Amino acid sequence: MLQAHTNSGGHILGNGFLAFIWAALMVCTAITVLVARVDLGFLNVVAALGVATAKALLVILFFMHLRYENSLLRWMVFMAFVILAICIGFTFFDLAWRP
Repeated sequence: MLQAHTNSGGHILGNGFLAFIWAALMVCTAITVLVARVDLGFLNVVAALGVATAKALLVILFFMHLRYENSLLRWMVFMAFVILAICIGFTFFDLAWRP
């Protein structure tokens, strides 16, 4: 069972499930280190940001319990990430066209 509701409305996640999420974060960290050692040119930045996004998503959904919140709060957090991604994307356009 993934979750159990307490009287205060909180969510209790099992230790096994949290260990699985932690292991997934460790695998993502290993992928980040391996990609950093391979010369992919500009794609190194794209790969690192992709893995970092996946790690942030796991932390926010499960450790911060956003998965169990109402849809309005989830939508607001999603829009904040979209705006942040757009800002970071415009910043890295400069790196893409440098000689």
